[in-house]
Amino acid sequence: MKTPAFEKFSEMNWDEIEPLYQELQGEELGEANLAEWMTGWSDLRKLVDERYARLSLATELDTTDEEAEKAYHAFLEDIYPAAQAADQKLKEKLLDSKLVPVGMEVILKKMRTEADLFREKNLPLMTDESKLGTNYSKILGAQTVEWQGEELTLTQVKSAMLTADRKLRKQLWELTSERQLADRKAINQLWVKFMDIRSQLAANAGFDDYRSFRWLQRLRLDYSPEDSAQLLAAIKQVAVPAATRVYERYLKRLGIDSVRPWDLLNNQTTFHLPAIQAFKTEEEFIDRVGSIFDKLDPVLGGYFSTMREKKLLDLMNRKGKGPGGFCTSFATTGMPFIFMNAVGKSSDLRVLFHESGHAFHVFERINLPYHHQWRPGLEFAEVASTAMELLAVPYLGESRGGFMSEKEAAITRLLNLEEKLLFWPYMAVVVAFQHWVYENHPQGKDPAACDRKWSELIDEYMPAVDWSGFEEVKKTGWHRKLHIHQAPFYYIEYGLASLGAFQIMVKARQDQAQALRDYRRALALGGTVSLPDLYQAAGARLAFDADTLKSVVDLIENDLKELETSIA
Repeated sequence: MKTPAFEKFSEMNWDEIEPLYQELQGEELGEANLAEWMTGWSDLRKLVDERYARLSLATELDTTDEEAEKAYHAFLEDIYPAAQAADQKLKEKLLDSKLVPVGMEVILKKMRTEADLFREKNLPLMTDESKLGTNYSKILGAQTVEWQGEELTLTQVKSAMLTADRKLRKQLWELTSERQLADRKAINQLWVKFMDIRSQLAANAGFDDYRSFRWLQRLRLDYSPEDSAQLLAAIKQVAVPAATRVYERYLKRLGIDSVRPWDLLNNQTTFHLPAIQAFKTEEEFIDRVGSIFDKLDPVLGGYFSTMREKKLLDLMNRKGKGPGGFCTSFATTGMPFIFMNAVGKSSDLRVLFHESGHAFHVFERINLPYHHQWRPGLEFAEVASTAMELLAVPYLGESRGGFMSEKEAAITRLLNLEEKLLFWPYMAVVVAFQHWVYENHPQGKDPAACDRKWSELIDEYMPAVDWSGFEEVKKTGWHRKLHIHQAPFYYIEYGLASLGAFQIMVKARQDQAQALRDYRRALALGGTVSLPDLYQAAGARLAFDADTLKSVVDLIENDLKELETSIA
């Protein structure tokens, strides 16, 4: 089958696209034509995937662009559900044939799961869910505050909060919190709609609760909810006490009686240290990060250079831009695109290193013959990104051509390690919250009950943070975790990936060149092997137990002691 070029496909309506699926559906499938048929199907999937990616990206690049939103919603309504339904028939055709394309053994197992879950009546519900996600982004993208005569995005406010002036931090934090609480009703209303849709999705597929449905929909075939519970228990046993020790040292550094929410920013304890302006322009940002990747691994440096040349980076924050940072990809060319909201602070470096790891994954997997083989599961996709944070950070100092002085680089490394350690308890809050929400739908649908549960979990996993006097802000923290709203049950991946990434870092300290080769070799496998095998290929182990977590936490705490000594 000959597929059209993307430029033509991007203008086609469903009546023009449907015959492409029908041609594949009508072919007799046998060993002789299996590879050719798979290639045709793969090429068609790439076209749909790229059209979705480009339309979705346009709504994030400018949340005020009504034409972009209109085009995205039209695609979601008129083409995407029909394409998914047609794709499902091709999956069933392949599965019914009992044929196994080369390199597709693990993928077929996932396909069988997807086929079992698929219900055509869920397609319009999934479209509605995507629209709610767009509305959520619009609400957050429109949040600004007035400060010293300027209108600032909340991302810009976070930059202003990087000050040792605690009174000023509190003022900025309160101003931000007041603006966020102003949207409380709107987000609560969206949440009820999200929950209704998700409950119906599960019920349509024959599941009693959304958690059971979503677990399989996320293709978590190599570990269970019980494994998730084991990891939460390990975090409570190992990471929560270690995080408390970080907070206790912070009290001494800052000379304060308790850690307040305005003393933290993205789980970082930063304000006893000099604020670091890492760069001023996007060009400088890209230049220096590219130089770091060149030194770390020439292959990775080449990938980043390609992204720069092809203008596949939109990095700086601006009003009207969607929140957060992510890496998407354009499937027909195999090129990634990085979106983020940088404002020049050192934490922006971590975000770009992270998203570049995802981008490198795109480059490495492109040689796999079928689009179906590209996705490894987010548990390993996040290893690719988190490992890159850890591998790149030693190059930040000026002696290695980085962004800052050696002392500033040590500060940045310390903050990064503290953040990684403090993340596990916060991750546990998010994961435990989602288990509760979706296993107890009537309560989970009630925003007031969600507020209470979130507050309880914060007290359980982050007991050292003092929220007194700001209980309403504390209990609505789930409003501001976009994964809960836009990507349900996508968060444990970060915790698992961090465990894997630190194991790769240990390997790199012993033999960096070999560790990078193993890293790239694992990325190149895409989703063609199991999750434990992917971890093993990268030089790590998929783990949920307290002993593995403790070995990593001990490593972090030892590094933190050395870094504290170096910056004293």
